[in-house]
Amino acid sequence: MKKYLLSLAVILLSLVAFSQPKPAYVLYTADGKKANYGKMIQLLSSKDVVLIGEYHNNAISHWMELEITNDCQQKREVVLGAEMFEQDNQNALNQYLAGKLTAKGLDTAARLWKNYPTDYAPLVNFAKEKGLAFVATNVPRKYASMVSKGGFEILNNLTAEEKSWLAPLPIAYDPELPGYKNMMAMMAGHGTPNMPKAQALKDATMSYFILKNWAPGKLFIHYNGSYHSENYDGIVWYLKQANPALKIATVTTVSQKDIHKLLAENKNKADFIICVDEDMTNTY
Repeated sequence: MKKYLLSLAVILLSLVAFSQPKPAYVLYTADGKKANYGKMIQLLSSKDVVLIGEYHNNAISHWMELEITNDCQQKREVVLGAEMFEQDNQNALNQYLAGKLTAKGLDTAARLWKNYPTDYAPLVNFAKEKGLAFVATNVPRKYASMVSKGGFEILNNLTAEEKSWLAPLPIAYDPELPGYKNMMAMMAGHGTPNMPKAQALKDATMSYFILKNWAPGKLFIHYNGSYHSENYDGIVWYLKQANPALKIATVTTVSQKDIHKLLAENKNKADFIICVDEDMTNTY
C-alpha cells in the first residue's frame, strides 16, 4: 500500500510540474511591473501615435504587433506605417492595398524585406482587409548609406523627387542623444561621426511621414526596430521636436533567459515591454 501511495504521489507531482504555465513572453510596464494586456490597449488607443519596437526576427514581436493593431482598430480610427517600407515604394504599396497589384506584383515592384511573407504581410493584409492606409515611412536605404559615408551635406545634391522621399532638409541632429552616442560606443573607434547621422536620417524621415499622414482624432500605429524608439529616443525625439503636444506611447521588445522578472537594464525602455524567452524560435 505504501508503495502504491508513493507511486501515486510521484505521478501527481509530475502532473503538477507539467501543468505549470511556461509562457513565451511576459508583458511589463516601464517600471518592471507585470502589465495587463487589456489595460495596455486602453492606454495605447487613447494616444496619437504608438511606436512598436520589434526584434525583426522575433515571432512574438510580429504576433503582438498584429494583435495590438487589431484590438486598437476596434476602438479608434487607425493609420498604419512601418520602417520596413521605403517612401519611394509607397505607390506600389498603395496599388496593392487597392487591389490593383497582386502579392507577386508587390514583391516585384517594391523592395520587400526577406521576412515579409511571414512577418509583415499579415499587417499589410490586415490594412487591405480593413481599408486602412499603410504608410511607407522609411528613407530609401541608398540615401542613408550616402549619409553614412558623406554626411548630411551630400543630400543637397539630390533631385526634388528624391528629396520628397525623406525628411525636409536640413536634418536636425543632436549627436548627444543616447542612442547615437551608444552607436559610436558600440563601434569602439571603428565608426565615423557620420554613421549615427544615417540612423538619424531614418528616424527623422519616419517621424516626418508619421506626422504627414496623421490627423487629430486618429491613431497612427508604427512598426520599427526597437532601437529606433526605445528609451524614448530616435523617432520619439523627432516627433516631439515637431509637435510637443503629441501624445505618444511606446512598446518595445527585449529578450531574457528568465522572463519572470524584468532585468534592471531592460526597465524604462518603453511604456510597455514585451519580454520574450530567449529560446524563442526566430523567423530567420
